[in-house]
Amino acid sequence: MKNQYVMGLDFGTDSVRALVINPSNGKELGIEVVYYPRWKKGLFCNPALDQFRQHPLDYLESMEQAIKGAIKNTARMTKDNSVGEKIIGLGVDTTGSTPIAVDKNGLALALHGEFSKNPNAMFILWKDHTAKAEAQQINQIAHSNNLDYTKYSGGVYSSEWYFSKILHILREDKKVRHTVHSWVEHCDWIVGNLIGNLNPNSLPRSRCAAGHKAMWHASWNGLPDQDFLTKIDPHFQGIREKLFQDTLTSDKKAGTLSTAWSKRLGLSPHVSVAVGAFDAHMGAVGAGIESGILSKIIGTSTCDMVIASPEVIGDKLIGGICGQVDGSIIPGFIGLEAGQSSAGDDFAWIRDLNRWAIEEILPSLPNLQKKGFQLKKEMTEPVKAAIYKTLTNEALKLKAGQSGLLALDWFNGRRTPFADQSLRGALIGMNLGSSLPAIYRSIVESVALGAKKIIERFHEERVVINSVIACGGLSKIDFVMQIHSDVLGMPIKVSSSDQTCALGAAIFAAVSAGLYPTIEKAQKKMCPGFSKTYKPNTQNHDIYNLLYRAYEKAGEALAPVMKDLMKIQQEK
Repeated sequence: MKNQYVMGLDFGTDSVRALVINPSNGKELGIEVVYYPRWKKGLFCNPALDQFRQHPLDYLESMEQAIKGAIKNTARMTKDNSVGEKIIGLGVDTTGSTPIAVDKNGLALALHGEFSKNPNAMFILWKDHTAKAEAQQINQIAHSNNLDYTKYSGGVYSSEWYFSKILHILREDKKVRHTVHSWVEHCDWIVGNLIGNLNPNSLPRSRCAAGHKAMWHASWNGLPDQDFLTKIDPHFQGIREKLFQDTLTSDKKAGTLSTAWSKRLGLSPHVSVAVGAFDAHMGAVGAGIESGILSKIIGTSTCDMVIASPEVIGDKLIGGICGQVDGSIIPGFIGLEAGQSSAGDDFAWIRDLNRWAIEEILPSLPNLQKKGFQLKKEMTEPVKAAIYKTLTNEALKLKAGQSGLLALDWFNGRRTPFADQSLRGALIGMNLGSSLPAIYRSIVESVALGAKKIIERFHEERVVINSVIACGGLSKIDFVMQIHSDVLGMPIKVSSSDQTCALGAAIFAAVSAGLYPTIEKAQKKMCPGFSKTYKPNTQNHDIYNLLYRAYEKAGEALAPVMKDLMKIQQEK
């Protein structure tokens, strides 16, 4: 492994990260983060309609910049000007389910001129919830079918997932419906681009993506059969033969870098490109997941990963989670996925309520302008940081349970347990003395209470969780993590890597390139350990146990009300 490098590509919600790793010891050598320019402008999105779409050029252009930047930064750090020539493996993770409509050659429809500004021809981001009605219909048909194709998906199919989103676009957009040939997940499409094979019929498809989001399972020969899909909606007629049947785990080599991309990126055409997967699954590997450990990635949303041996799972069907898939995290183990549809997005919501006043009202006040005060929207990032810092400092002054407030963390719907994107967040117990820091603290607590609900779901199914490891942007915030530890009543170790998803992708790259025989062997050498351990405060844990019972009661009571409100909103 001397003088060899591997690279991990991590496509997040807002940006792509490229990370160069020394595979012999896991040392992070150079990183570059590039934000998607069109997404940053809010193009093709309508949050009021739960519509979140991303243009494929955001991914391709940003990926090129990130890879070149990471190579340049690595060269600067190592004093090695031949870094690009020494990269032998590349792994890719993305958000998901994030599918896109493609033509018969695998080209995204958004890259055709006539569809270049059509949101329905874009990637449908994981947090796009426009397909709630379609998900409901899929569940109704599946649960009345002789074979319930959702049984390995927790028994509930989500509007965040592959077939729901496809059906929504087919119903909504006649032009796309008559042009589309097939549908490809983001992680598969990026890999296909890199290896020069976008053909929908031969493109390597991710076991992780297909198993967790597209109801793929070996026992029924891949995807659900055509009769079932047609029963859901006639728009699905003939779709199965245009999709795929076989899948691969991400330790496998999808192919080598195409000549076109090797020249474009300054890499060798012999670079091994691993089969893609979702960010949270590869992030769990980068964080050091093992049996009995829950890996919790806390960012804009949360994704909770657990692995268990086939002997432990047996024929058990774990209800309410986001899938149990053989090999989706580590080959040889059943990957179990759960999560929350929003976390950091919840915190950003309360932050932006403050920012709105600062950016929209204060700059227009003539008295302030006369006194020389100037507030511009270019100050957004400093303003965001200042609001977070102030809210956190004030919230820290409050004790657990002191405010009398309780929040439900369903601001973007509920992912686990039992996915239901028609649910909404709530703030309960407010009075005329409720302060903004107290509301902020209650929202942070609600995310931790939602995490406890997920662990309880695993425990109810006798899936043992002995400890928690955390990664992602929010895992670096003491205030957030201490509340999580207090609520869960168990220690939480935080990965010392700031880029566990990209690191996980690099681990898969190393295995696909033949540097290690298994993911576990690569983890032992490449995982960095932990930077901090949070231990629960016993007194706070007792208080949060009381709050958790109130959280469960509030959820049961308010869920029907939220559904009524959504019906009213849809009618209007």
